[in-house]
Amino acid sequence: MTKMVLSRGVIATGDSGGGARRARRTRSSIFDRAILADALVESFHKLHPRRLARNPVMFVVAVVAALATVLFIRDLADGGANLLFSVQIIAWLWITVLFANFAEAVAEGRGRAQAASLRKTRTEASAKLMTDVATRAWRQVSALDLKLGDVVLVEAGDLIPGDGEVIEGVASVNEAAITGESAPVIRESGGDRSAVTGGTQVISDWIKVRITAAAGSTFLDRMIALVEGAVRQKTPNEIALNVLLAGMTLIFVLAIVTIPSFATYAQGTVPVIALIALFVTLIPTTIGALLSAIGIAGMDRLVRFNVLAMSGRAVEAAGDVDTLLLDKTGTITLGNRQATEFIPLPSVDARDLADAAQLSSLADETPEGRSIVVLAKETYGIRGRKMAPLHAHLVPFTAQTRMSGIDIEGQEIRKGAADAVVNYVRSTTGNRYMPTPRALQEIVERVAKSGGTPLAVARNGQILGVVHLKDIVKGGINERFGELRRMGIRTVMVTGDNPLTAAAIAAEAGVDDFLAEATPEAKLKLIRNEQAQGKLVAMCGDGTNDAPALAQADVGVAMNTGTMAAREAGNMIDLDSDPTKLIEIVAIGKQLLMTRGALTTFSIANDVAKYFAIIPAMFVAFYPQLQALNVMRLANPESAILSAIIFNALIIIALIPLALRGVRYRPSGAAALLRRNLLIYGLGGIIVPFVGIKLIDLVISAIGLA
Repeated sequence: MTKMVLSRGVIATGDSGGGARRARRTRSSIFDRAILADALVESFHKLHPRRLARNPVMFVVAVVAALATVLFIRDLADGGANLLFSVQIIAWLWITVLFANFAEAVAEGRGRAQAASLRKTRTEASAKLMTDVATRAWRQVSALDLKLGDVVLVEAGDLIPGDGEVIEGVASVNEAAITGESAPVIRESGGDRSAVTGGTQVISDWIKVRITAAAGSTFLDRMIALVEGAVRQKTPNEIALNVLLAGMTLIFVLAIVTIPSFATYAQGTVPVIALIALFVTLIPTTIGALLSAIGIAGMDRLVRFNVLAMSGRAVEAAGDVDTLLLDKTGTITLGNRQATEFIPLPSVDARDLADAAQLSSLADETPEGRSIVVLAKETYGIRGRKMAPLHAHLVPFTAQTRMSGIDIEGQEIRKGAADAVVNYVRSTTGNRYMPTPRALQEIVERVAKSGGTPLAVARNGQILGVVHLKDIVKGGINERFGELRRMGIRTVMVTGDNPLTAAAIAAEAGVDDFLAEATPEAKLKLIRNEQAQGKLVAMCGDGTNDAPALAQADVGVAMNTGTMAAREAGNMIDLDSDPTKLIEIVAIGKQLLMTRGALTTFSIANDVAKYFAIIPAMFVAFYPQLQALNVMRLANPESAILSAIIFNALIIIALIPLALRGVRYRPSGAAALLRRNLLIYGLGGIIVPFVGIKLIDLVISAIGLA
């Protein structure tokens, strides 16, 4: 599967599976009839004071609407004048509140629709609870009765009854219920592919699973809660913006309170209903109405990209990321390094090196290991051997040793990073001060400078030579890193390769820096160093050894195929397990922040424009000098106020699609983004009210409403 990263935050992919699925999700309609119908009903439910109180600006609007309603009832009983004007103002005040509730309800409804589809995948399953692990004896129980630590047997055709870790066996698992991807994946014990999710189905073979999550707190349950927004809390930026909006509201309260004094001085009066309407049109109702919808929609866009964010804080942090840590394999390179050459030391026969390398790779299921077996067969005709009769002992690769190998028929064969193999030979021979063979150094440097990975091979304490593994950098990745650089994001490639190889690949890919011979401790240290400089760091990982770094990073994206420890440590989970998507997560985070900033700019500019559009029209009768500022020539003061209150409500509905989709994301620097926002949304926020209010005024005057 080959992916190419293109500009403007869009991934084009050459596969027909996950990439196409993500594209379909992105193109899905913003407005669904069922969602709109539910949102309309929910708009009225949200009129409850407790729910309104979560949004300070709209709570104030609801309070003054209620006050206006009470005053209207009093005037109606007293036979007050101009009741038609009051009825229209009160109606549009409540419509403004309902439109704000509707915007939030639509955003929440999209999440509920996704949660409903997830619930359909949750089947009442039974479980084969192991009563004797050794003999595979089991008894049938309900999945709801399983407890933490229980061991269950799952065979072909069975649903996995709960989240857990595979402790024995290997099986193909269909995870379409979670990821939407129909292609089965391998789950096995003892590695980074041991985590299984409740509700997925075993397709072949069998596994024993230790339950790690109680009923009601499984991964699927958490997914449903997340997409429903049940655990969503306001982010620090939202809280800060709410404080700003509350401050602006207070300023306009003070401005409105002074208006009766000016009217009295001019020997006139301004009705209370007019003051209430003017107050609502001037406070920042636009961004106040859309703020929650913007935040919910940001998390929703991630879900549609098959990424679950544990909180809105994580999405915001993604938008503010300064440093991006990217694994080389699978993210920057295609991931399948291929053995291209056996390079023996001067005193070693090339066939002997190939034979040892092949032996050490017979049980290696990685693409690199299989390519070594294939190269040995194609180059020297060395065929594979069955391991069972040879009583071989396999030595697995670890991040600490950076080697793997095999002990077979009195031979100890190791392959891995050159310095790790040299240290192994030193410890095996007892010669702690043995120098690194000069021929080995030259081969390693030559391979590394060409961008390949040198894999040293040793047998019984003797270094035989090097296997040349070649990495292929993904097409288009260099241009994408250039875009990130223009946005002020520093990219760091993380790899277990030696520094020379890492430097060659880093130069070809266009990253800003690299961390070679990376261990879990080195990753953690790098993240802490970046954070100590005040930077926000994003990274992805899938193994238990990645868990500390994932937990430390500001944005930690855990792969769904990874271990339970990794998934618990991260604050995002990528259901497609695609490390390339980290770049797109940053783009979605930036789009969220840009959308909020753009609509805040528009809302504030809107309020300023409405102030200078309405005040002259209202007071021109009291102060004729204001005629010079009355550029809109509105029909009369009542028409000016009514037009403004109608515009104030309609602009909320008009901006809902933008709040849900987000503003168009174009990678560029902060200064360029600021200029663009001020030009489009600042200037637009000033022009649109003048045009909109004037058009509404013409309609109102034509039909005689004011």
